[in-house]
Amino acid sequence: MVPKSLTGLTLVAGIMAALGFLLQTPSIGKEPSPQPWVYLEPGLEFGTFTPAQKSSIGDNQIRILKIDPKRFQLRLLNASASPGAKRLTAKEWAHKHGMVAAINASMYQADNLTSVSLMQTFGHVNNNWFSKDRAVLAFDPKKKSLPPAQILDRDCQNVDHLRTLYHTLIQSIRMVSCDGKNVWEQQNKKWSTAAIGMNDSGHILFIHVRSPFSTHDLINHLLTLPVKLKRAMYVEGGSEAQMYIHSGKKEMEFVGSFSSGSNETDANTLAWPIPNVVGITRRPPPKK
Repeated sequence: MVPKSLTGLTLVAGIMAALGFLLQTPSIGKEPSPQPWVYLEPGLEFGTFTPAQKSSIGDNQIRILKIDPKRFQLRLLNASASPGAKRLTAKEWAHKHGMVAAINASMYQADNLTSVSLMQTFGHVNNNWFSKDRAVLAFDPKKKSLPPAQILDRDCQNVDHLRTLYHTLIQSIRMVSCDGKNVWEQQNKKWSTAAIGMNDSGHILFIHVRSPFSTHDLINHLLTLPVKLKRAMYVEGGSEAQMYIHSGKKEMEFVGSFSSGSNETDANTLAWPIPNVVGITRRPPPKK
């Protein structure tokens, strides 16, 4: 579900690819482990959290992949960069490009390809419009002294300058202010959500929540979790929100379902083809 201010920009994709919850995947309705973080491999942990306020639909779980950007390289992949402009599910994007995980990169326009705001990477510009949105995910720095990945905030950083120092930029709607406050107004509509965050240690967080919450309520829940959330940006909602992870013997695929006013059901079990994803690949191991 696209936020109310952007309703109509995201067009539901046509053909859908099958969803499979595979090895050691958290099951719908299954109680999470008392220890929220599960170690996957160096620099990668997976957490399942239960918010204090229960959603009226679904499993009521918040799932977060915590990524150390010093061990994993973020990648932006765009259907618009390839001949034929073929959209894929997050799982298909990951398999095709040898990635460990993938999540929606942002909402997109009615052409099913173009992001709603600034989106660019090496050799390809998906959208060169720098909109009023306050958050920018930046990675692929041009200088080694810069953080390998970070979420920039236009209200407390000189983003006009900082964005010139990174090759890859993805602009989207801010969820948390510079001082850690919820910036999303309350509304009656609810939906499944995919988001990208950053904690106070510089880890990048892929966030997926199938159960529908208003974005205001979801942000409040995220701020109470033991993840030390510093910044976050909204990247997709409803049935198109998805996250895929494959690390060792653990393979997990999560999809959204519910959107107020368009798909008020928890029945969706299929991943929709999407045009833009953020994924991760392993960096070479540190030299000893």
